[in-house]
Formats: sequence, C-alpha cells, structure tokens
Amino acid sequence: MKSGFGAGKQDQSQEEGGIIQIRPTNIGNEGNLKFKKNVYLPKEFVESKKDIFLEKGDVLFNNTNSQELVGKTSFFNENGSFMFSNHITRIRVDENKIVPYFLVLLFNSFHRRKIFYSICTNWNNQSGIGAELLRSLKIPIPPLEKQQEIVNLFQNAYQQKQQKEQEAKQLLDSIDDYLMEKLGIELSQSTQTKPFFYTRFSAVQGKRFDPKKYEPNGQKLINSLQSKKYSVIRMKDIITQSVAGDWGIDKDLEGFDKCLVIRATEFDNLYNLKLTNNRVKYRFISQVKLSKMDLQIDDLLIEKSGGSKDQPVGRIAIITEDIYKKHNLAYSNFIHKIRVDSSIINPSYLFVFLKTIHNIKITDLMQSQTNGIRNLIMQEYLSMSIPLPPMEVQNEIATHISSLRSRAKALEKEGKQLLKEAKQEVEKMILGE
Repeated sequence: MKSGFGAGKQDQSQEEGGIIQIRPTNIGNEGNLKFKKNVYLPKEFVESKKDIFLEKGDVLFNNTNSQELVGKTSFFNENGSFMFSNHITRIRVDENKIVPYFLVLLFNSFHRRKIFYSICTNWNNQSGIGAELLRSLKIPIPPLEKQQEIVNLFQNAYQQKQQKEQEAKQLLDSIDDYLMEKLGIELSQSTQTKPFFYTRFSAVQGKRFDPKKYEPNGQKLINSLQSKKYSVIRMKDIITQSVAGDWGIDKDLEGFDKCLVIRATEFDNLYNLKLTNNRVKYRFISQVKLSKMDLQIDDLLIEKSGGSKDQPVGRIAIITEDIYKKHNLAYSNFIHKIRVDSSIINPSYLFVFLKTIHNIKITDLMQSQTNGIRNLIMQEYLSMSIPLPPMEVQNEIATHISSLRSRAKALEKEGKQLLKEAKQEVEKMILGE
C-alpha cells in the first residue's frame, strides 16, 4: 500500500508525450479509469520514481477528503507506463485471500454510503484517509469463489451497459448522415489547409476581417449545404420572433417572477435540454422582460456565447410540450430565442437540421472569440440557407430522427438500470443484507 507523488505545477503538463499521472479526476464511477483530462509527467521521472509506477491488478483508492471523491476506487488494467499522484493510494493484495476487483466493489460500496468520508482525518488539509487508517479498516472477506461470483455479476452488468451505450451511440451517429442523404446534400471533404489564401475584396468589404469565414475549406463546407433536391430559404426569412435572453436577479422583488433560467450548461450535445439535475438555476426575471421573451412550445434556443476549445458555440435546443408544462422558464443573456413560421417550416425539422449544422462544425465558421469566450455572429447565423423540402418530408425527417434519439435514450436508460440493480445485488451479497 503506497501513496503517490505530488508533482508540482512545474512538473506537470497537459501535453502528450510524457507519462500519465493517475489523479482523482481519472477515477470513474464504476471502478473504471477515464482519460479525458490527463496530466503528463516528464519521462525523466522513470528513473527517479520507479516505486510509484502501476502494474496490472493494482487497486487505486482516492484518499482525498472531499465528500464526493474520498473512497472512489478503480481497478488498473492498462498497458504502458503510468504513475499516480499523492491523492491516490495504490493497493496490492494477496490474491490467495482476496480478488482485487472485489476490493474495488467493496470500497465503492463504502464510498456510496459515505463511510470513508465519515472517518476522514485532518479536515484542515487534504490528508483524508491515510495509509495507516486504511490498513486498520476491517472489511468482510467472503470465500474466493463467492468474491469471484460477485465480481462476475457486476462485470456482466457493466458489459451489458457498455453494449447498450454503444448501440445508442451508433443510432445517434447515424443521424447526420441520414439527414444529409435525405436532403440530397454531399458535404465537402476537408483538404489540407494552406498557410495563406486569396479572396476578393468585395467579399470582405464592410464585413469581418478574420480569415476563418473566408478559408476555402470552410467556404466549400458552407456552399455544400445548397441542397440538390430542394429549394433553400434564408433562416431570417422564416423567423417571426427573435429575442435576446436575460439573467435576472437573485432576490424576489415586486414585478419579478421566479424562473428556471436556461443556460448553455443545460444544452445537451446529444439530445435537447437537461433540466432535471440539481445544477439548474432559479432567478427572478422582470415581468416586462418575460412578456417580451414569451417562451412557447416549439421555440428554438440558440447558444450565442460560450463554447470551449473543442466545442463551437451555436448549440440548439427546442422547447417541447413536456419541458414547457413542467417549468416556469426563462433563458439567460448568453441564449437567443427564435420562433419560426410553422406554416413554412416544421420547427422540429429546423431543430434537427441546426443540430447537425453544429455537429459538423459549420457554426465554428460563424463565431468570434474574445477573452476566451466564443460568440456566435448572429447576423451570419440567421442568414444561413435552410433546405426546404415539402412539409410532409420535413415531418418525416423530424419524426424519424426523434425516434432514433428516443431509442438511443431508452438504451442508455436500460443500461443504467441494469448496472443500478447489479450494484444493489452486489451490496446485498457483500454486506449480507
């Protein structure tokens, strides 16, 4: 049992090429490891810190005293060289007495019950659960055959969950191709970006001067949206209402209403809006402003500011009947609302089209960036050409894509339920309940 190395900021890097240091952020919720936000250490640590390298079969225990993190445990089964930080305790067990993955399941059961948090020491620093305290912990150890049975039960459920998630991903990944094929659109394939290019002065006169919009690959991508099967219409020509949002205030005053204020945080990259978690924000919005917002079913919300390094601004959401009935809604000043003429275009069709536009990163060509925040250039976005099939085709597209998303969501839900039931059964078997 050993704690890792507390590398200083000067030793850490986000760049690949070094050795990954496993930290609490690498520990997943299901005994797995995740590698989305890695810290790399220089290779010279290989010689000086050989004792904190990991081996297959190691159990990694998060020893920090954070209520959400302390006790989260993962199983290490990776190829290659990995180190671990001082917030991780590496445990190697006698496999004649205990199955390593059984210990992972046991500790994660304790974590969910906040047992480790209740016995954390030294609250004024980050020591949490020290090695000595961990060694002194008494744990149930069933016969090896029973341990392996418990491990098999959990891992089978976890594999089924992953399989259902993969099926869901395949359904979601098929949407953009289906839509483009249905509209008769062949997207331009990106070629190598040139260090410089030419464009006509008339194309930039009175407009933005940054090169992103005029770069040949980007122009080809935008031009490829001209459908070969259907006529197109500018989005601004079908908009009947266009209104900016408001963040409101945090106190209840006369003339203000309490609302759930939709932010970019609530936009779901795969589906629509996520308004069921405890991170949603309630604010007080002026009744005058609310009357101007006039949020209704089928209104579309556009993320006009935000984004990130790997995610262009311009995500889209639609107000469904279910969302509208459940909440008293407003939307923040980083969000813009449009309402379209439903006699010309099905709002649900426009929603799925604009979601694909974001997925293929066309909105990346319609944004500026100031102080790390990306801003959608609304004039360009609302001037975008929209393929306009007959209404029956619009309805067919919207219904089919909605069914794909519904099936994908159901698969993910089924997978989560399988794993939830497996966890409950594992805890009964471990703790004899």
